[in-house]
Amino acid sequence: MSNVYYKKVDAGTTVDEVRLMSRQLLEEIVERENVELSEKVPLKVHFGEKGNATFIKSENYEGIIDYLREKGIDTCYMETSVMYGGQRYNKELHVKTAAEHGFNQLPIVIADGEQGEVFVEVEVDLKHFKTCKIGGAFLDYDQLFVVSHFKGHMMAGFGGAIKQLAMGHASKGGKLAMHMGIKPRIVNRKCKKCNLCQTRCNEDAITIGKKSFIDHETCVGCGACVAICPNKAVSIISAKGLYNGLLSGKKFREKLVEYAYAAQKGKKNIYFNFAINVTKGCDCEPKKMSPIMEDFGIFVSTDPVAIDKVCLDMARDRGNVFKGGEQLVYAEKVGLGSTKYRLLLSPATAATGKGR
Repeated sequence: MSNVYYKKVDAGTTVDEVRLMSRQLLEEIVERENVELSEKVPLKVHFGEKGNATFIKSENYEGIIDYLREKGIDTCYMETSVMYGGQRYNKELHVKTAAEHGFNQLPIVIADGEQGEVFVEVEVDLKHFKTCKIGGAFLDYDQLFVVSHFKGHMMAGFGGAIKQLAMGHASKGGKLAMHMGIKPRIVNRKCKKCNLCQTRCNEDAITIGKKSFIDHETCVGCGACVAICPNKAVSIISAKGLYNGLLSGKKFREKLVEYAYAAQKGKKNIYFNFAINVTKGCDCEPKKMSPIMEDFGIFVSTDPVAIDKVCLDMARDRGNVFKGGEQLVYAEKVGLGSTKYRLLLSPATAATGKGR
């Protein structure tokens, strides 16, 4: 059974209160769980897609940041770029989006490189994957604070610590493997023979000529060619990919768990879930959304399964049942964490300040 600590929040909770609550929860778990903090501890966060307004704003994390600074711990924001198009598709655009959304308190590290080509294969030997492609820079740390926004998600059912571990730590190729389980191909009618994709391929899998193609025997599916092509000539669209991505929900969620397992392997992470601005969709969606329920808490644990289970249970108690709960059973089966938890309510926090 794992401990999950939390503080209640509601629509009247101010940003100053959230900062203080987050810090107090961190202090509490470090003391009560005897957590030894590393010299370098990044914050794994989500910057929100351009056009999204309900992601967790950076000022809410300043209590955690202040605590780390006071302890003399080196920290930064860490993320990986997304598989699809948009404002977070490569490092340059991703950093620009982060700055536009106010993530300027810390240096920003995009863990999978300029185009998603920097990754390490982490061995898991599980049902769907033998190895998982994790953003290379994550392997430089033995501890992270995985900070997640609890909300809905079209395919995962919900997003929390497990999704933040999986999609948030996977390189572009890892995201491709979870979503579609295919490798990219070249659409020759769109190919302008610019050779940019070749310059990004570390495996020499791409041939550019009268008929350009990608050798799938050599290709490792990193996705860098997809990111770099200015003409959208490198495609991940296929009947098999669409089936894997859209129709096999249970399989996708199991893949998510296996990547989460890889991301935390050998690490001593602390997990924060913010059940604030709980929307039906993900922060990746480039549009304004309205919360579907009242804010209800900030949570912290050393167990990513337990913290997600608490949030799912408390959302259900408030009349909102999210799909995807079966992934927690699979997560427990593979040893990611426990679905059994002890919920510990921290004392009320008094503070004043501007609203969120």
